[in-house]
Amino acid sequence: MGLSTSGAARKLGQILRQAGISNEQVLAAIEQTPRQLFMPESLAHKAFENTALPIGNGQTISQPLMVATMTQLLMQHDCHRVLEVGTGSGYQTAILAQLIDKVFSIERIAQLQYQAKRRLRNLDLHNVAMRHGDGWEGWRSKAPFDGIIVTAAATEVPRALVEQLADGGVMIIPVGSEQQTLTVLRRFGEQIEQQRIGDVRFVPLVKGELL
Repeated sequence: MGLSTSGAARKLGQILRQAGISNEQVLAAIEQTPRQLFMPESLAHKAFENTALPIGNGQTISQPLMVATMTQLLMQHDCHRVLEVGTGSGYQTAILAQLIDKVFSIERIAQLQYQAKRRLRNLDLHNVAMRHGDGWEGWRSKAPFDGIIVTAAATEVPRALVEQLADGGVMIIPVGSEQQTLTVLRRFGEQIEQQRIGDVRFVPLVKGELL
């Protein structure tokens, strides 16, 4: 099936540029990824709108602007091995797979993981390793990671994820429950630097409950 660019995708790219996304690699990845394949067929006509949409199991496919924002923040650093917490539909995974050498992705809902794996294979994206597991715990056997991107909101920064960051590594994570803040963390030895980017709205990062 592979990747291609449609007129609707190019229009979405223009919307993202106007919203402040400037990384051309990120924009190209979004423009050539068929977002309609990552959502229920009944919603495919909304695929290139800049909006989050339900994908079942109480989960959503993130707004393209948020995917682009988080990816652009990650790409400001030299990341070759990235852990994604929350595979979901696999859309963010597909964007990362076009930009990062090796992507490791964790999903707690087995059905979503299976569907995402099939979609990535159909798009000939083969540099992704997937795991059915608890995102709060990360993927210790594959650590350290240059980057970690968390696609659900944690009530606090998971200690296990911080421990799995390489020295100099970066984590992009929404933190909070009612009030959520997109946060960038950098690890320098035992020191952690945090930068708050802005208010966001994500589904919660559920702890310890595999489905």
